[in-house]
Amino acid sequence: MTLDAHGPVVTYSRKVFIPLTRLCRDSCHYCTFAATPRQVQSPYLSREEVLAIARAGEQAGCREALFTLGDRPEDRYAAARAYLAETGHESTLSYLGEMARAVVDETGLLPHLNPGLMGADDYAMLRPHAVSMGIMLESSSERLCAKGGPHFGSPDKAPHMRLTAMEAAGAARIPLTTGLLIGIGETREERLDALRAIRDLHARHHHIQEVIIQNFRAKPGTLMADAPEPDLEDHLWTIAAARLMLGPDMTIQVPPNLNKAQDLSAILRAGANDWGGVSPVTPDHVNPEAPWPHLDLLADITASTGRILRERLAVGPAYVREAERWIDPALRTRVLRAVDGRGFPKTDNWWAGSDAPVPLLETPQGSPTPAISRALEKLDKDELPSLDDIVTLFKADGVDLGAVIAAADRRRREQAGETVTYVVNRNINYTNICSYRCGFCAFSKGSTRSERGPAYNLDLPEIGGRAAEAWGRGATEVCLQGGIHPQFDGHHYLDIVAAVREAAPDIHIHAFSPLEVMHGARTIGMALDAYLDRLRQAGLSTLPGTAAEILCSDVRSVLCPDKLSASEWLQVMRAAHGVGLRSTATIMFGHVETYRHWAEHLMKIRALQEETGGFTEFVPLPFVHMEAPIWRKGQARSGPSYREAMLMHAVARLVLGTVIPNIQVSWVKMGQDGAAAALGAGANDLGGVLMDESITRSAGGVNGQMVSAAEMAAVASSAGRIAAQRTTLYGAMPRRLEPA
Repeated sequence: MTLDAHGPVVTYSRKVFIPLTRLCRDSCHYCTFAATPRQVQSPYLSREEVLAIARAGEQAGCREALFTLGDRPEDRYAAARAYLAETGHESTLSYLGEMARAVVDETGLLPHLNPGLMGADDYAMLRPHAVSMGIMLESSSERLCAKGGPHFGSPDKAPHMRLTAMEAAGAARIPLTTGLLIGIGETREERLDALRAIRDLHARHHHIQEVIIQNFRAKPGTLMADAPEPDLEDHLWTIAAARLMLGPDMTIQVPPNLNKAQDLSAILRAGANDWGGVSPVTPDHVNPEAPWPHLDLLADITASTGRILRERLAVGPAYVREAERWIDPALRTRVLRAVDGRGFPKTDNWWAGSDAPVPLLETPQGSPTPAISRALEKLDKDELPSLDDIVTLFKADGVDLGAVIAAADRRRREQAGETVTYVVNRNINYTNICSYRCGFCAFSKGSTRSERGPAYNLDLPEIGGRAAEAWGRGATEVCLQGGIHPQFDGHHYLDIVAAVREAAPDIHIHAFSPLEVMHGARTIGMALDAYLDRLRQAGLSTLPGTAAEILCSDVRSVLCPDKLSASEWLQVMRAAHGVGLRSTATIMFGHVETYRHWAEHLMKIRALQEETGGFTEFVPLPFVHMEAPIWRKGQARSGPSYREAMLMHAVARLVLGTVIPNIQVSWVKMGQDGAAAALGAGANDLGGVLMDESITRSAGGVNGQMVSAAEMAAVASSAGRIAAQRTTLYGAMPRRLEPA
């Protein structure tokens, strides 16, 4: 059950603990965290002390600042009231908000708050300063609050009050951590009651991001110092019960420092999939006697069960994927820029379009999880995959990742052979003036005024001259695309084709995205098929499959709301194929979409190809974020992770390879080393030498404006393959001239 929902991934959060105050109005009989004013130097940590801890954590690679504190100590201690008054606060919660904001403003950490009981106003006040919060239910048994029980004298531990606070968190859209503390005198039936209460709360609000199953540890100096601790069997029973009752999607956390190292693998097998917070800087202030295991040891133990350790943020990945609902705007940008499509932090320090070194993918040996095995088996039988199958493939990590990439490489050999192909071409972006406002585009300019560089519009003689020059330098193709100039109509695109054909009669004209085609047809009142046929007769050879982005209306409404719709893109391609024009197909990924959108996009491409057979290749285009307007506004992720980029090529091969045998990798987006790696993950084509590439460079890409034939051969050789020049339509072609 756990593997089907979470795959082989086991998560943890790299964090620092900030014990804002150890004063508390409660007196839990097992707690050593709470102290009296006489036992502490100051009732609260100062701003400087808070920031010192946070900065030390940031330097150690932490991403989370966990604020631990007692519950409303000002209600019990004059010293707490005096400190708050001196700092201009009426409550501990107000002071907590200021300190959490300081961490946000002064460091890169994301706060998680554990302040105890709160109501709607408290959550509203703190939400802009924290991505998540926590309140342990511990137990739903009122019996434990009676005299002689562990919660006697602790008014904030009354189960009905904690459940009310958890309900308020759901209404306030707070991603909430909760859990059970087992072994403090409750029965197994009472544990099940607590799990039912958590399940019912989550069913109403969907806000429980993780449930901790924490085992009681007896501590010297407490009233429960001699109480028996739950044994491993009891702990495993409760973990398994939580998994069964809360379902496969819930994150079940077990603190690793409260258990023996030799027991951790059994804990994973019982249903846990998260180790909670592990700090390289600060101790567990609630359990100071239990040091954190070294992360290398935790990774090794995790790997021994066929799983892989992955870092997460303080906010769970499911809530990151719905950031607009669950994360306050004050923190949303920081979260979005840090994560991949799963909602996990990008830790590989690689970005599309950059010259960052290609990271090493962890693909340990072993058997893939059942869900991945089922999906791959279906594809091996050439059965049509479901959307869920494809989403599962995109989630692959660890052993699963290795299995998907190996399967894609095997299918590539069967479908496309060992030769790596490329075309010698030249890009002619004839204008960057565009009346559209696509959020991902840093190439287009709104007018002739300078906006991130000068605007331009090439005249017809210049376009023709560049085509002739390309032919003279050995190119067999020109690729023509541009912005949607407000003065262009359908006749202008015909004139562009005529100018190129006259200047270079034998060159292959690969031109005009579906957006340009639709614009051209509409402006002169022609039907799409008639206009496309007229372009073909004028000399157009094939169409680039750009402007696809993601073929899902909800993504396009955010990314390019005024652009042609997904159905219109497919309509243009269907019409083009119908008049004998073949085309490429693309996907641009890593911005605001989800893995399900990727799956839907692939299936729409496959369906049209099965209908028309007109696509020559599929080209994954990782989002280059650096200068993209939507990223600069804080509304998009920072492109895909390297793992995601490799998986897009691999999954495209597995899903499309039987109908589109050519999967192209963009060296401009991936870099030459990344392109070579993709050749081992399903890709068989390196695209074109791209003389004068400018669109990716406008977005911040640094991988050059062209490569030579020799460089193409070197990329192929580094992947253990040979390179060969091809025609645009993937025909074999001896070189007419040595390309530049």
